[in-house]
Amino acid sequence: MKLLPRSLTARTTLVLMLGLVGSNLISLLIYTGDRQAAVSLALGTSSAARVAAVLRTLQNLPAADLKAASCAQSGSGLSITTTAAPAVKTNDKTVNANSLRASLAEQLGTKKQQQRTLNIASFSALGAGALEAFTSAETRCGKQFQPRMSFGFSPSNMAAMEMNSGMGRMMQNWRLGDSIALSYQLAQGGWVNILILEPRFQSIWKSRFLWAFLVGAVIVSGFSIWAVRRSTAPLAYFAAAAERLGRDVNAPDLPEDGPPEVAKAARAFNAMQHGLQRLIDGRTQMLAAISHDLRTPITRLRLRAEFMAADEPRKKMLTDLQQMETMITATLAFARLDKEPETPKPIDIAGLLQTVCDDMAELSHDVSYSGPTRAAYLGQPVALRRLFDNLVENAVKYADHARVELDEQPDQLTINIDDNGPGIPKEELKKVFDPFQRLETSRSRETGGVGLGLAVVRALVLNHGGQVHLVNRRDLPGASGDERGLRAAVILPKSPPKK
Repeated sequence: MKLLPRSLTARTTLVLMLGLVGSNLISLLIYTGDRQAAVSLALGTSSAARVAAVLRTLQNLPAADLKAASCAQSGSGLSITTTAAPAVKTNDKTVNANSLRASLAEQLGTKKQQQRTLNIASFSALGAGALEAFTSAETRCGKQFQPRMSFGFSPSNMAAMEMNSGMGRMMQNWRLGDSIALSYQLAQGGWVNILILEPRFQSIWKSRFLWAFLVGAVIVSGFSIWAVRRSTAPLAYFAAAAERLGRDVNAPDLPEDGPPEVAKAARAFNAMQHGLQRLIDGRTQMLAAISHDLRTPITRLRLRAEFMAADEPRKKMLTDLQQMETMITATLAFARLDKEPETPKPIDIAGLLQTVCDDMAELSHDVSYSGPTRAAYLGQPVALRRLFDNLVENAVKYADHARVELDEQPDQLTINIDDNGPGIPKEELKKVFDPFQRLETSRSRETGGVGLGLAVVRALVLNHGGQVHLVNRRDLPGASGDERGLRAAVILPKSPPKK
């Protein structure tokens, strides 16, 4: 998906953050539900005890004192009125109603409760008249309901509640729909009506919670990024080791330390490198043995050819034998490129290129150099001389002249070798770097060569951590399309490849 970050560190951190947010939300939902249930249970138990105390007090008072006593007992979550008819005329079978009924039976005594009528119902099941009966008690008593200061209630709400009265204030601070109302018949006549108000719980989604969550998220993110980067650091080491192996099969082994998984991967990587080294060593030894074995019969054939009477067949045979020796020597030299790497030394690559051009000019070739007079570089002198000799020789072999240009940049050197020859078909540009690949259709080694020149060039450039490209000059940016010839571009980084 495009929305997902690309780096492993960012993806892992994102997964951890999503897990943190999800787990916190689930925990908060569970905590909120359990907290509300626990508070409701505690309030229900205390409310039952308080209602029982109120009923015991009122049923022992004269009828004339009931109103004053009910006003005195109202408040702190209880609305108490006395009426001739019950405000609650039905009995609910809800869990809260049954729990309150059982608690009152236990605290008032079973016999006393049976002698009196007790109606308990949820406030939501009552009519509008019952609501008016309970809220009017405030006006008659001249006092306001105050919440119990426990189980999640904030004292900061007190001032707001003291400034309001009546049904609107009750609905703001109490959950009327979840409250329970009861009517109890008194012995002296009449009914006492009690509304047990269910408080509104203070929300936990406050700025304090958000700040705590943000601080936790920052801490988790920091540790996640540190841990993931530390865990993925070996991947960078393996990538660098793979690049070194691509340039030099004899590069030092990876250290086999760290966590068991990393050490195991390092051992496997080193085993792979050792296998490649054995393969190359075996190839080199095989070619050396073949070269040694072939030189003996070639020498015998050369001696026999010298004693041949016919001059023309003798010359052809000697030419063929010379080509065979050239092929053997070139193949063996190519096989030894990785086996016997040259030690890098500081050199003046501008002077090296000028020397190559001067040597070719002495052989009557039209070769010129343009660029700085000096350019320091840390490289393999013999290998670089062989590299540019091959490229310039290829240029003058198929063209009238060659131009060598050096462009020195802060981090790299770019060497362009241009000629005015026929160029190379686009579909063949990449194939020419393959060993023994020859675009020359003739079978003569005088013009076609062995087919290892550009393969050697690529190997030498890669050993220096660089790149080599071939492009037809007519395909260069800004070219008019009429240019003839080929450009060989060699890019060498100034920083030597790490071993």
